[in-house]
Amino acid sequence: MAALLKLTRNDAAVHQPSANKVHIEGLAVRFSEFTALSNVSLDIADGEFVCLIGPSGCGKTTLLNTIAGFETASEGTLLVGGRPVSQPGPDRGVVFQEYGLFPWFTVEQNVQYGPRLKGVRGRELQKISDRYLSLVHLEHAAKHFPSQLSGGMRQRVAIARALANQPDILLMDEPFGALDAMTREMLQEELLKIWEVERRTCIFVTHSIGEAIFLADRIVVMAAHPGRIARVFHNPMGRPRNRTSSEYFEAFRVLNEELRMEIAAAKQAERGGE
Repeated sequence: MAALLKLTRNDAAVHQPSANKVHIEGLAVRFSEFTALSNVSLDIADGEFVCLIGPSGCGKTTLLNTIAGFETASEGTLLVGGRPVSQPGPDRGVVFQEYGLFPWFTVEQNVQYGPRLKGVRGRELQKISDRYLSLVHLEHAAKHFPSQLSGGMRQRVAIARALANQPDILLMDEPFGALDAMTREMLQEELLKIWEVERRTCIFVTHSIGEAIFLADRIVVMAAHPGRIARVFHNPMGRPRNRTSSEYFEAFRVLNEELRMEIAAAKQAERGGE
């Protein structure tokens, strides 16, 4: 493997729980007779940006949803901030692909929703929405409704709404997957600017190799049947990253080869082979 992406085995990704924002060890998630995740072990540091990537059916979204508290672990250890995860909580903000905005609320009201539930009112509530709408460059759209916005603008509102709740961790499930290529690249750049300001731990599910290389400190490659971690790549590229550099294309080639092997293995498993 090229030196541009340092590959590690799954067990090399596990450290001491107290040193990490997320600690996962021996995690399994089952739905009746179906095993969605098996023996997943991973540590994620405070402020780290991690991308999950792999073939369809490898459990990327299931892992994200289990960290969010939407799904329940069948066995193993899952700690967020040193505490076991048993349900959703305000310490974990989630951004979905389909935006999930309240259509009857204005942009400003959508961003204020979480803090309002916590009892924030008046000038403090306004300061929060102003700050995060400024961060995603949507101050001018504060009084608009979601139906008046483009897809990219709606996703920026969704990110602002998640951040306004002051989560320790931002969980993102293919948030740019439905957008056109130009808008997607623009929002990747905007997300990194926000991450550099906020420095929140970010776990990001994607099917895009280029997106993972551009965004992540580490890229977790998952395999299917059952879902598990196959490899962890450490991304040594500095920031800001140049999408046209030789380092970027070499990193793309290395990760692409790994994913092709995992996809071939998944297809073989579907046919009942080994």
